[in-house]
Amino acid sequence: MKVFFTCLLICLCSTSIAQRVIRGQVVDEVTQMPIPSFVVKLIEDTTVLKRTVTDLDGYFRFNDLQPSKYTVEAQGGDFYRSQWKVVELTSGKDIILKFELEESVMEEVVISAKKKGEASNEMATVSSREFSVEETNRYAGSRGDPARMASNYAGVNGSDDSRNDIVVRGNSPLGVLWRVEDINIPNPNHFSIAGSQGGPVTILNNKLLANSDFFTGAFPAEFGNSTAGVFDINFRNGNNEEREYSFQFGFLGTELAAEGPFSDSSRASYLVAYRYSTVSLFSLLGINIGTDATPVYQDLNFKLNFPLKNNANLSFFGFGGASDIDIVISDQTEPSEELYGENDRDQYFGTHTYLVGSKYSKILNEKNYLNISSAVSKENQHTRHNFFERHIDSGLNPPSFVLDTMYRLQDYVFDQWKFSIHPSISRKFNAKFSMKYGLTADYTVFNFIDSGLVADHSKFITRWDAQGGTVLIQPYAQWKYKKSDNLFFTYGFHSQYLSNSNSISWFEPRAGLSYSKGKNNISLGTGVHSQMQPLYTYYYNLVDSAGNKIYHNANMDFTKSAHFVAGYGRALKGKARLKSEVYYQYLWNVPVEVRPSSFSLINQGSGFARFFPDSLQNTGTGYNYGIELTIEKFFDNNFFFLATGSLYESRYKGSDGVDRNTDYNGNYTLNLLSGFEVKAGEKSKFTISGKMTWAGGKRIGVVNDSASAALNELIWEDENYNETQLRDYFRLDFKVNWLYNAKRVSHEIGLDLVNITGRENILGVTYFRESPDPNNLTREQYQLGFLPIFYYRIDF
Repeated sequence: MKVFFTCLLICLCSTSIAQRVIRGQVVDEVTQMPIPSFVVKLIEDTTVLKRTVTDLDGYFRFNDLQPSKYTVEAQGGDFYRSQWKVVELTSGKDIILKFELEESVMEEVVISAKKKGEASNEMATVSSREFSVEETNRYAGSRGDPARMASNYAGVNGSDDSRNDIVVRGNSPLGVLWRVEDINIPNPNHFSIAGSQGGPVTILNNKLLANSDFFTGAFPAEFGNSTAGVFDINFRNGNNEEREYSFQFGFLGTELAAEGPFSDSSRASYLVAYRYSTVSLFSLLGINIGTDATPVYQDLNFKLNFPLKNNANLSFFGFGGASDIDIVISDQTEPSEELYGENDRDQYFGTHTYLVGSKYSKILNEKNYLNISSAVSKENQHTRHNFFERHIDSGLNPPSFVLDTMYRLQDYVFDQWKFSIHPSISRKFNAKFSMKYGLTADYTVFNFIDSGLVADHSKFITRWDAQGGTVLIQPYAQWKYKKSDNLFFTYGFHSQYLSNSNSISWFEPRAGLSYSKGKNNISLGTGVHSQMQPLYTYYYNLVDSAGNKIYHNANMDFTKSAHFVAGYGRALKGKARLKSEVYYQYLWNVPVEVRPSSFSLINQGSGFARFFPDSLQNTGTGYNYGIELTIEKFFDNNFFFLATGSLYESRYKGSDGVDRNTDYNGNYTLNLLSGFEVKAGEKSKFTISGKMTWAGGKRIGVVNDSASAALNELIWEDENYNETQLRDYFRLDFKVNWLYNAKRVSHEIGLDLVNITGRENILGVTYFRESPDPNNLTREQYQLGFLPIFYYRIDF
C-alpha cells in the first residue's frame, strides 16, 4: 500500500506531460474497403493544427499531441461525404478511431457531412441515433450505464431508480432487443428476472464500448424479435501498439482493465475489464441503496482482435456476470423500506449470465463484404423464498416484531443455453444502390424447474417442470437507393419462425425515406415487427385429472406491431440541431387471458417479479401515439446541452374488451441536461453537468382487499385498472469530474449526486399485511432518495 501511494504522489507531482497519439482508419461504410489518400484534419477549438492523408490501407496518424479535446475530421472529397468526431485525449491513453464514410453520388466535389448523432447503420432513416462511451460518462445520473443513458433520449422513459428498464414510447421493456457484435444477447444485467430486459446494474462495461446505435421504432429489416426498440452495441478493439491499463474504485465496483498488442510484430490486440462490487462499503456507511441486504456481483468483458491476411479479420468477444443477494426480513425488529423484496418473506436470489462469441469478417472484393458472427450464451436465475409470520410485541421497549413461524414458500431454477449464428453479406452495386442480406438463427436449450405453495399455503405444487429446445430463425434482406446525396430510400423485409410453438411471420416489410435541403431534413419510416413471448411463459403447468402435465400456453403466437413515424430535423448554429418526430404504433396478437379480464402481456416485463400466466390467447390489442422534440448542442466550446420532451398515449384492450391505460402510460416525459468544462491550469480541468427529469407518475387501480388478504399479495380489481395515476416523478442530478494529466498517467475523480433534493418518488404500491389499519392493507413504496456515487480512476 505504501508503494502504491508513493507512485501516486510521483505521478501527481510530475511536471511534464507525455505526448500521445490519435490514429485510426477510414473505410467505405458498406464494403469496409480502406480509402487511401483521404485528407484527415486535427482541430483544437476552431484551429486546424495538423493535416494528413490516409495510406494505402486507409490508416492515418497524428503523433506528439498534448492532452486536450480535439475534433478529428475526415474531410469530404470527390467521392465521399465528410465526417467528424470529438475526442478527449488524456495522458493515460491513445485515441483510436474508425471512420465509415458514405459515398457521394454527385459527379463533382460536394462539401457535405454526416450529421453528428446520426445512427451508423446506413439503413436507418427515423427514430435512431448513435451514442458513444463519452456520453455514458458525461451525462449526470447515468452511472456509466448505456440503458440509463438512453433514458435521456426523446421517447424513452426510465423513471425507476432501482432498475434500468427501457420504456420506449409506452411499450413494455420486453419489446427491446439487445445486440452485441451482431448477436442477439440475453438480458445483460445483474439480478435479472426471467421475462425482463432490465436490472439494477449492467454487466456491460462502458469502457469497452465503441460507437453504437439505439433505435426507438421503425428499425431496419436486419433487426427482429422486437416490437419496441433496439440497442445495437459494438465493442472496440484494444490498442494494438501500446499496452495501457486502468484502475477504478467507486460505488459501482472496483475495476481493472488492460489492453495492448499481443506482440510487436502484428496488429493483433486484447482488451479486457473485470469488476467486483463494492456496494457493501456504502451499506456500512449508512448510505441508502434501496436494500438492507448486501448485493454481491462481479463481471468480466473482453475482446481479442486478430487481423488476418487477404483483407480478413477474426475477433473473439464476450461478457459474463454473476450476482447474489440475500434479502432477510425475518430478523428485523421494525418495518423496512425494501425496494428489492417483499416484507413477508426472506429471499435468496442469484443470477449468472455468460456469452462467448466470435466474429469473422472479410472484404471479398470491391463490391462485397462478408460478416459471420456466432456465440454461445447461458443465463440462469435461481431463488429460494421462506415465508414467515410475525407480530408486534408491545411489551418490549421499544415495541418490535417477534417471529412466530417460518416455512419454505417457493424454489425455482431457470436455465437457458443459447447457440447463435448470424452470417450476412453487404453488397454495393454502385454509389447509388446497395443492399445487405443475412440470417440470424438461435437454438435455445432450456430447463425450467419451479415449485411453490398454493394460495392458502396448504400444499406444494409444481408450476414449471420443462426441459427441451427451440429454434428461432430470422432471414432478412434490405436495400438502399440514393437518388442524390440529399434523398435516399430504404426498403427491406424480415421473416421469423419459432419451432416450439410453430409460429411463423412470413413477411414483415420495412421502408424509410430521408430528404435533406439546406439545413432541413424530412424523414419517414414504417414497418411491421413481431416478437416471441418470454420462453418460460410457454411452459407453465396445468395438471389434468390423471396427473398429466399440460403446457396450456405452448401454442402462443408472436405479438405483432406496426410502426409509422414522420420526422423533421434542422441544423442550428454552433454544432446544434433540432429534431422532432410524430409516431403511431398498433399492436395486435397480444396474449390475454381466455376468461374476460384486464390482464395483458403488454403490461409485463419490468420489476423483480415473474408472472404466472393463466390460459392465454393471442386476441389482445394495443396502440401508442405521441410527439417528441429534441434540441441538442453537441460538445463544442467547452459546453453541451440536451433537452428532450415527449407527449404520448399508450392504451390496450384485454380479453374483456375494455380500453385502458397500459402500465407504462405516463403521458409525458421531460429531460434537461447541460454541462461545461473549466480548465484548472495546463494539466487539469473540471467537468460539471446537471440533469432534470420530470415524468408522469405510474399507473395503479383499485385494490381488492379481500383477495389480497387471502393470497398475502396485492390483487387489483379489473374494474378501473390503471385509471389512477400516482404523483409525478421528479429528479435533479448533479455531477462533477476532475481530470489531471500527469506524465503518461491520467487521474480522474468523479462525484455523481443522484436526486440531490432527496425527493420521495413513488415506485409503486405494495401489500402490507401488518398494516395497523385493517381497511388499508397497502402502502406506498418509495424509490431511492439522495444517492452519492463517486469513483477514482487512473489510466496509465
